[in-house]
Amino acid sequence: MNPSATFLEIDHVVKRYATKTAVDAVSLSIPSGIIYGLLGPNGAGKTSLIRMITGITAPDEGSIRFNGATFQSSDQHTIGYMPEERGLYKKMKVGEQLIYLLQLKGMPSKAAAEAAMHWMKRMEIDSWKNRKVTELSKGMQQKIQFIATIAHNPSLLILDEPFSGLDPVNAKMVEEIIHELKAQGTTIIFSTHRMEQVEQLCDQIALIHQGKVVLQGNVSEIRRTYRKPIYDIASEDSLEFLNTLSGVQVLRVTPTFVRIELAPDYDPRMCIQELNHRVLLTRFELHLPSLNDIFIELVSRKNG
Repeated sequence: MNPSATFLEIDHVVKRYATKTAVDAVSLSIPSGIIYGLLGPNGAGKTSLIRMITGITAPDEGSIRFNGATFQSSDQHTIGYMPEERGLYKKMKVGEQLIYLLQLKGMPSKAAAEAAMHWMKRMEIDSWKNRKVTELSKGMQQKIQFIATIAHNPSLLILDEPFSGLDPVNAKMVEEIIHELKAQGTTIIFSTHRMEQVEQLCDQIALIHQGKVVLQGNVSEIRRTYRKPIYDIASEDSLEFLNTLSGVQVLRVTPTFVRIELAPDYDPRMCIQELNHRVLLTRFELHLPSLNDIFIELVSRKNG
């Protein structure tokens, strides 16, 4: 699959519930074979948009196209959707449940059993195949739900808070599998509130607020676009004198670096020259804002 080709095209999609517009003319173009972050505060419209992408609900206006074709009910078998809320049958045995869920996705019983066993072994829970879901921890249940989402080899994978309840070891295992699926050409939509995970995982993002897209694009390019004249500097010598420099504002002091903001007309090269006259610099680095910083700034701005 060509990673530059558009896999999912969302064109001016609208979804209304009574008097509330949950999704307001959202347009997204998601290339194949990438990890796409879908971000936004609670109530932004992310879940409503995901439900339309998966065919659970239909848009009131606009269209959704997969590989250039209008969404069909048969497309649901090519989608893996892991919602934030766990949807497992509590009294059913783990192995039987996985086979059943994979058959619902169109897999023959033998293939479903083989895939379920493969992924249970891969995620180190095959010894629990004959245990009921109620006997599993939240993290174990999350792993079962993750397997049920990916084991039928979907071409589109939608993950809503996939690391919820996982300890660091299992979170790393899930992250590695996500990267493997991407390398195989799977298109992945990743919805989360944890911005540091977005920076680590996602190639592109869309920020939705009050049903509208307020920001979208490549993660690195967005961070560069929103950069300010803020720098992290370090030296083995004292940097206390920074507070006395005109045009320099100290924002943060840590044991390893000092973060400063320069006045708009203060050339950073002049700042470096001034510093070199006083101390032996070991670091002078432009600080790019995190997605969390950008997220808070944009949402706060939209909220007035």
